[in-house]
Amino acid sequence: MRDKVILTCAVTGAGDTVGKHPGVPVTPGQIAAACVEAAQAGAAIAHVHVRDPKTGKGGRDPALFREVVARVRDSGTDIVLNLTAGMGGQLNLHPDDPSSMVEGTDLATPAERMRHVEELLPEMCTLDCGSMNFAQDVVINRVRDLEKMAAIAQRLGVKPELEVFDLGQIEIAKHLIAAGLVPGRPLFQLCMGIPWGAPATTEAMVAMKAALPPNADWAAFAISRMEFPWVAQAALLGGNCRVGLEDNLYLGKGQLATNGQLVERAVRILDSIGFGVMTPAEARAKLDLRKRG
Repeated sequence: MRDKVILTCAVTGAGDTVGKHPGVPVTPGQIAAACVEAAQAGAAIAHVHVRDPKTGKGGRDPALFREVVARVRDSGTDIVLNLTAGMGGQLNLHPDDPSSMVEGTDLATPAERMRHVEELLPEMCTLDCGSMNFAQDVVINRVRDLEKMAAIAQRLGVKPELEVFDLGQIEIAKHLIAAGLVPGRPLFQLCMGIPWGAPATTEAMVAMKAALPPNADWAAFAISRMEFPWVAQAALLGGNCRVGLEDNLYLGKGQLATNGQLVERAVRILDSIGFGVMTPAEARAKLDLRKRG
């Protein structure tokens, strides 16, 4: 299937984008509709965060995930659901007193961060493979916590997508694999252009790809204006692709996008360089996923 790639749509994310784009999905109904829209446009996988319907801020309430998943499954739409497990690691410190946590801090146990995955049994979930500076604050993903989260995913038969933001995080992911916590062919997502992680440059992508295990499947994305160049870049280097409003709000300068439009643009880019996109069934076969729901 090397003439085809797996296309993921990250439909909403958890970033501060709601005030920048009225079309960013917020409610479970809107997020589920965005997953359906992405599938109809050609995406095989929907990467799903949830948001507080009242504030629009990213959340991890299992009830919100439950409603999104139920709506997508009840729609009869065939798309692989990849639920984030990245929430629960946010550490916000007072700018003048780093010993003091401030509003926005959300630190949870591995079991709490995986509770919605355990309940809903998606085909995939994400594991953010390391701690990093994120904007002016910090995201905490201790190795010991990642080991526990990977063990939970393994017990549930849910495939982890190993999200890596720099070369050091690839080494953490390789540790999880060597420890027997990620069975089968591992799947990496190279997350690029996010301050303060790996830059969205060809040299950085080549270096990260070279650091992956030889048997790994992988995908890559970059944020903002580099989203579409990274569709071509990843495919040409042998990887899979991701677009969506989590990563980029625009089709062009001043032109706000929908998730469906971002997926359609990615499909056209891939077609223009000789690649098709896999169906959800083909993606399951490629990644050895266990269909649920």
